[in-house]
Amino acid sequence: MKTKTSARVRRCSHPVPFCRFLCSLVIIILAPAVLHAQSPLPVQVGDAVPREVREMYERGLQYLATSQTEAGDWPGNYRGAGTTGMAVMAFLASGEDPNFGIYSDHVRRALQSMLAAQDANTGYLGDSMYQHGFAMLGLAEAYGVVDDGRPMPGSTSAAPRSIGMTLELAVRLAITAQKKNSAGGWRYTPDASDADTSVSGAVLMGLLAARNAGIEVPDANIDRAIAYFKSMTSEGGQVAYSGGFGGFDESLPRIAIASLVYSVSRRKDLPQYETTLTFLKDHLETEPRQWVDYARYYQSQALFQGDMDAWEKWNRLLVQRLKKSQQEDGSFSSDLGPSVGTSLSLLALALNFRFLPIYER
Repeated sequence: MKTKTSARVRRCSHPVPFCRFLCSLVIIILAPAVLHAQSPLPVQVGDAVPREVREMYERGLQYLATSQTEAGDWPGNYRGAGTTGMAVMAFLASGEDPNFGIYSDHVRRALQSMLAAQDANTGYLGDSMYQHGFAMLGLAEAYGVVDDGRPMPGSTSAAPRSIGMTLELAVRLAITAQKKNSAGGWRYTPDASDADTSVSGAVLMGLLAARNAGIEVPDANIDRAIAYFKSMTSEGGQVAYSGGFGGFDESLPRIAIASLVYSVSRRKDLPQYETTLTFLKDHLETEPRQWVDYARYYQSQALFQGDMDAWEKWNRLLVQRLKKSQQEDGSFSSDLGPSVGTSLSLLALALNFRFLPIYER
């Protein structure tokens, strides 16, 4: 598999005064065009992000920073490489420099924990494909922005494997697991022969993020996973959990997962995409019955990818709801525990910043 490489920068051979003159001339010539050009997305700088969002986010990051273990992960019932990857993404999404910013040591220690958690022979990250999928996503977002050539905190040498190598091994494991799966998706273990849309969504988003980062992911594997999601989506936009047709209900997390994977894989022309997005837009004020933070995490991304007006309305509701659930220590109340709940809540808010590559439209 191929990893992305940075282009070598050629040094200018002209004297410095000439270079400065040339740069000034280019700026003068291009200034009118720059002034009238429009960015495809609103640029989020300064007060463009509401103050209350920035304050909530910073308090959440402080909680994650203070609750991180010496090993680099976070405590709780769902402890693992995947939930560590969620926290890494929450730090990266704030826009802080991951190499020299105030949370750089926390990011690097978390990544070191993830690299150490991988089985060097199989590429498996964690003890379930849930953990594996979210770990791939976290590594893909860190790849290219975190300099893992430097020694990690508390270490005198660089990590034994780079982020890129770890991600390549993880992608290989996911592809091998899919080949063994009769449904074309993923379940809890790499050897599972059946699939469900929740685990499959986590793994597929990890693969899509890895592909965006420059890791080779065959189109055939993406196509097969999308075919699985199509088979699990009803005409009304509901998405089944497992076992093929049947079992449809109004599960907001699963509907949001399907809508998101359709959009990020560039399948917005599919009727299944239209039905899932329409369902989400018709239920903007509906709170999920369970796994609330998990649902919000996917709803935020699916609506942002699908309809900016709908996302803005939903985001205003989200901010008010999260303000009520944030605790004094900065964590968020959650059925999944404070560490996972805080990471997921921050990532649901992170669309306000739009720094993560996976959040690009």
